[in-house]
Amino acid sequence: MKARGERIACLTCYDASFARLLEAAGVDVLLVGDSLGMVLQGHATTLPVTLKQMAYHCACVARARQRALIVADLPFLSYATPERALDAAARLMQEGGAQVVKLEGGAPVVETARLLAAQGVAVCAHLGLLPQSVNRLGGYRYQGRDPASAETIRRDALALQEAGAVLLVLECVPAELARQISQSLSIPVIGIGAGNGCDGQVLVLHDMLGLNPRPPGFSKDFLAGRPGLEAAVRAYVEEVRSGAFPGPDQTSY
Repeated sequence: MKARGERIACLTCYDASFARLLEAAGVDVLLVGDSLGMVLQGHATTLPVTLKQMAYHCACVARARQRALIVADLPFLSYATPERALDAAARLMQEGGAQVVKLEGGAPVVETARLLAAQGVAVCAHLGLLPQSVNRLGGYRYQGRDPASAETIRRDALALQEAGAVLLVLECVPAELARQISQSLSIPVIGIGAGNGCDGQVLVLHDMLGLNPRPPGFSKDFLAGRPGLEAAVRAYVEEVRSGAFPGPDQTSY
């Protein structure tokens, strides 16, 4: 899709019912995110989510999935060492049916990504705002606003691609930085709060359906004014494909 210039529509998904609905509406990638800790379990962060829970929800999605790519998050500290990462990836793939596993971080996880790739694991990297590092970052804040941190994100993106990552998620970085990284990499870059210059977009399902009482500023309620859930998801897919979403109201420059 990147080679053809087609934008990739991705949404989080945690169960079989929504997996069927999202596929019917044209979603390309189903991200079984550890965001389930917040939107399903009611936690304040993603940190309490366990590997067992991730495998369970991934398996629910996989049973209904027919076409879309399934990406699953490796939860907090499950990839603290390369050996732990291999074991965790094996569980998500064997028990959960994941096709790609996602891990957060730059230089510290490059060798882990390299080892996973060498063992046949498809890896999705995640840079910018790292929800699993929220306590170290001091909250959910945009990253890469100054030249030094922007250069670090650029360097880490290239290193992760060279290590074998097949996808990259950029979260909450300036639109121009995300556009530059997307153009410089051969792998697809999926943005969230990163402008519309990426190869695709992802949102948390509950945010784009207007179920979050305090949605992030980069999201949009696609259910408002539409007759049902599938119509809302189709509208999201269409706006991602056309480049209409994210618009200026959902973009930080």
